[in-house]
Amino acid sequence: MMKSSNNIAISFPAIFRNFLMRKLSLKNYLCLLIYFQIKINNYNAEYSHMSSQNIYILAIESSCDDTSAAILCNDTVLSNIVANQKIHEEFGGVVPELASRAHQQNIVPVVHQALKKANIRKEQLHAIAFTRGPGLMGSLLVGTSFAKSFAYGLNIPLIDVNHMQAHILAHFITEEGFKKPTFPFLGMTISGGHTQIVKVESYFNMEVIGETIDDAVGEAYDKSGKILGFGYPAGPEIDKRAQLGNPKAFLFTKPKVEGLNFSFSGFKTAVLYFIQKEVKMNPNFIAENLNDICASIQYTIIGILIDKLKTATKETGITQIAIGGGVSANSGIRKALKDGEHKFGWTTYVPKFEYTTDNAAMIGIVGYLKYLESDFSKNNVMASSRLKI
Repeated sequence: MMKSSNNIAISFPAIFRNFLMRKLSLKNYLCLLIYFQIKINNYNAEYSHMSSQNIYILAIESSCDDTSAAILCNDTVLSNIVANQKIHEEFGGVVPELASRAHQQNIVPVVHQALKKANIRKEQLHAIAFTRGPGLMGSLLVGTSFAKSFAYGLNIPLIDVNHMQAHILAHFITEEGFKKPTFPFLGMTISGGHTQIVKVESYFNMEVIGETIDDAVGEAYDKSGKILGFGYPAGPEIDKRAQLGNPKAFLFTKPKVEGLNFSFSGFKTAVLYFIQKEVKMNPNFIAENLNDICASIQYTIIGILIDKLKTATKETGITQIAIGGGVSANSGIRKALKDGEHKFGWTTYVPKFEYTTDNAAMIGIVGYLKYLESDFSKNNVMASSRLKI
């Protein structure tokens, strides 16, 4: 709103109204239109400059046993540093207390390395994104506390991120040779702690339509592998040996769970009883049939996942499928999804290998998308081990 020299109130609607009421001459009317057009052009030029500005996000991931920091420039990853914790291997699984202690040791050097590799100074950062949950509480607290303190010290926005959303939105990181899904699509997150089918309508409009009621798919791999004498994690070893064996050598029943939910605890027990029975009759059974056992285990697990996806696509009518999570690195699952494109008419999206396991780059892309919407966190935000999508 502005005032003219003769005290006539002027706004966009008022210009034309005053002209019709003959309170403005044609000359003044045209002058005002030109004035407002110049203002609009200046605003658009300023907005265009802002939208093309490079946004630098520091992202921190510490939900489980990997300490990771990444720097993103808009939707492009400049660095993605991950410090693995080997100490858990001797225990056959993640020990929460040891994980949180390792995070405390790793987080400062990992962040320093991420900044150095990206050739970015901390003063150039626009915001800090961090994993709020879900995950191990002690591990989450390390990342959350560091992110809050660093953001406060730099006086820049803090952005909390849901770890499970990040696995899905990792597909929107710009990478040469990788296409991004369009909305709506189905996201399947498969990892050591989670197994979900998510209906994704937009970046932050997601609905979980199926999930495990007990063990996750990653646990099915690890516990089956432990029965066979493998170390932790067992998934990669089963996957490698499965490629050398006969997937139909041994039959394992699939759990019968209604709807789109999963169950893997019964499957793990079935593997245990099967091995115990066969070893009782032949002590060398595992050694003599290891590749076939692994192939049969993997064949059954993949069958469970694909069957649920087939049901989900029928119920929703959505044929775009994007997978994420550590188990999505499995070669058998990736092949089964690609086969689904020909058999069922699916369009499938598999992320770059380094974005499948827990990593800060996926946290960073969510942070960037939230930054564009000015969706910032308060400094009293708390970690949540059971955070839901």
